[in-house]
Amino acid sequence: MDSNKKLGLIGRNISYSFSKKFFEDKFQKLMLKGYSYNIFDLNEINEIEGILSSPDLLGFNVTIPYKEKIIDYLDDLSDEAKKIGAVNCVLIENGKKTGYNTDAFGFEKTLLLHKKPHQDSALILGGGGAAKAVKYVLDKHGISSITVSRNSKTNFENLDHKTVKNHKIIIQCTPVGTFPNIDDCLVFPFEGISEDHLIIDLIYNPNYTQFIIKASEKGAKTVNGYYMLEQQAEKAWEIWNFQKK
Repeated sequence: MDSNKKLGLIGRNISYSFSKKFFEDKFQKLMLKGYSYNIFDLNEINEIEGILSSPDLLGFNVTIPYKEKIIDYLDDLSDEAKKIGAVNCVLIENGKKTGYNTDAFGFEKTLLLHKKPHQDSALILGGGGAAKAVKYVLDKHGISSITVSRNSKTNFENLDHKTVKNHKIIIQCTPVGTFPNIDDCLVFPFEGISEDHLIIDLIYNPNYTQFIIKASEKGAKTVNGYYMLEQQAEKAWEIWNFQKK
């Protein structure tokens, strides 16, 4: 391995991020010298230009709110990233910047681990980059879905408990309830949730969001975003290290 390989995470207000510790532990476990993982906390996406000019940058992860905006700064996209319209992993090879979406991989593993046969339609809460990756995976597995966001036909004002009752998978893709704002919760008709439901909240910090707590009180199976996060990070590591040189 070459010395000095820089990796990192771009996002906004991301000091709480899991990624830095995850990758630094990995460098240690694999006894890799000369690797570093940095947090690039950007107020605006155009600040990325300074980071991209760094000579030893091998790649980086992308999180809220830049998964869609980063695309304008890249040279190429993987097929999945193209279809999804969002990127959470970038590889830089010989100056060429390619965007990938490993959220889809991580979410798919989570979904298939927990989904029961009767859970065949879904509500996706949120309209950002993560929600797009979730929709891509649901479509791939023939699971019909409705996206609930501020600007969609079904939104948080008109979502009723009957719609919730009829969609047995609910994926919470908004940042509402993330540390440090752990008391926040989406306005949501929880009375539509039953023990037939699978609730996946993509948030991993805290372990139990208010959304998960309220859903589990209705008897639903609940899962947080930690496994998805680990899986997408492993996939990113693979992309950065196992490309044909």
